[in-house]
Amino acid sequence: MSDWFVVGMGIGIVFIGLICIVILSKILSAVCMLSEKKEAIPKQNTVPAAVTAVDQKIENREEIIAAVSAVVAEELGTDISALRILSFKKI
Repeated sequence: MSDWFVVGMGIGIVFIGLICIVILSKILSAVCMLSEKKEAIPKQNTVPAAVTAVDQKIENREEIIAAVSAVVAEELGTDISALRILSFKKI
């Protein structure tokens, strides 16, 4: 056997293996999509939870803002006076 035949067979087998992996992943993806459609659960509306979080008052707002701004200033390597906080909302 020549050296080029061995190299060609090696490269050919690698690419055939890669093509088989791609085909297998597409088949499994299709199977998962079909099973996902059958088990579709209606999503619950999360808007009321967000609305109630906004309506609640933040206790110790100044202390929380001071702590958060100190952490941000430390991470950025700047002074707290260099930061400008425009808004602060409870999520």
